[in-house]
Formats: sequence, structure tokens, C-alpha cells
Amino acid sequence: MTSIPSLALNDGHSIPQIGLGTWPLDDDEAERTVLTAFELGYRHVDTARRYGNEAGVGRGVTSSGIPREDVFVTTKLDGEFQGGDKAVDGLRGSLELMGLDYVDLLLIHWPLPAREEYVSTWRTFAKLRDQGLVRSIGVSNFLPAHLDRLKAETGIVPAVNQIQLTPAIPRHAQRAYGLEHGIVTESWSPIKGILDESIIVGIAEELDVTPAQVVLRWHVQNKLVAIPKSADRGRLASNLDVFGFELSTEQMGLLTELDQGPDAGVDSSVDGH
Repeated sequence: MTSIPSLALNDGHSIPQIGLGTWPLDDDEAERTVLTAFELGYRHVDTARRYGNEAGVGRGVTSSGIPREDVFVTTKLDGEFQGGDKAVDGLRGSLELMGLDYVDLLLIHWPLPAREEYVSTWRTFAKLRDQGLVRSIGVSNFLPAHLDRLKAETGIVPAVNQIQLTPAIPRHAQRAYGLEHGIVTESWSPIKGILDESIIVGIAEELDVTPAQVVLRWHVQNKLVAIPKSADRGRLASNLDVFGFELSTEQMGLLTELDQGPDAGVDSSVDGH
């Protein structure tokens, strides 16, 4: 069984570098996929209230038989639970759906800056952490300006910022900010849309691995956390099998040629998500 390395978080906890993404699986698909993934060695699963599959993820975690303390569970609360203490009911609802006493990581799903509610929501997240309902707190899709405001107004730095990130959308500014402030960067859709790129295919052929393994290895060597999604047992196994080889300096350099520039990808500076 593959042993998955972890990255240290700024609050004393740690997070496995490869996890299981679950969007857009429904409850039944999520339950089956979590069980399969855990059989293969995964110990990290990512869901969200918006995904509508927290119940299935929870059933998979519970029925796996793996001790709860050996599993890392992330969920996210969206705009419905921003402002005041709405996140209290949001997290309690998620825990009830999952049948869990706590989650390992709770994220604000989007900053939604036009609403002016993400700072108050962050304060509520800190309360939930202090109450033991969540081990670590973080954010998703936040830009450095949003992170600056959280730090300035609350003094609490997120443990994680989960963002869209691939070699083609490398998010240099967010990653640099994370390194400077001790925030782990986590990649959603880490392999989407680039597996047919000739550079990636060529490297995969050189190393006798799959294109997805090349991209996930790029994330690992850049000290990122990646949460690829698949419901296929073979691809689940392949996606986890990225710790027995390395990309050379030259190969890592070739992958930088895929960079589409700072304006690529989803823009989290605007409202509407």
C-alpha cells in the first residue's frame, strides 16, 4: 500500500499531499468511491456542502473501518453560510450529514468579496475550531488581498488556501504568498484540461508513467496538496502512485512552458460564485 507523505500546517496539524476529490459525485457514488480509495491507501477526502454528497462521503469514511484519527476529511461552506454565525449551523449540518464529530479541515468555499462577509465568517470559523468541531481552518479561492484582510482584521492566518492550480494555471502569486505566510496551497482540478499536452505526454513516455502521474508529481515536488477526482479504481490507484519516481530539473522546467499567464483560470476577485 502506498505511503502518502504529509505537509505540516501552521497550526501543528498535517495534511496528506494527495487526496480524493469528490465533485460531482452523488451520495451513492461518493460512498463507493471513498471505500475504493481507502482500500487503495487514500486517507484524505475532500467534499463541500455545495457538492451535495457529504452524506455519502461520511458513509464511506465510517464504513471503511479505518480509525477516524487516521483519516483527513475536508468540507467547505459556501455563501449560504457566510456572515455572522451562520457557519455554526452550516458546520453542524455538515457533521450531521456525514455522521462525524469533527472535520479535519473546514474551508470558506469562496471569498465573495462584494458581500463583505468573509471576515466575519472567518471569525466564526475560529470559534468552531476552538470548540473542537474542526481541527484546522482555511479558505478556498482566496487571493492575496483577501488573505491580507483576514490577517489584518483577525490576526488568524489560514492553514490552507485551496485554489484552481495546474502547470498551465500555476498561480505564482498565491503560492508565493502561501510560502511567505505559512499557508499550504492545495490544488483543485489539479490535472484537468492538460493531459493531452505534448510536453506532458512526452515526459510520461520518458518515465513510463501516465500523463496524470506526471502532473500530480509536479504538484508533489512543488510542495502542493492535490485532490484529483476519479471514480475509476484503476485511475484512483494510478493517481496515488506518484511517490516512486521524480521529475528532473529539466522536466520541471519544460512544464513551466505550459503557463497560460496570470489571467488564466477562474477569477475569485469577483462575486457570483
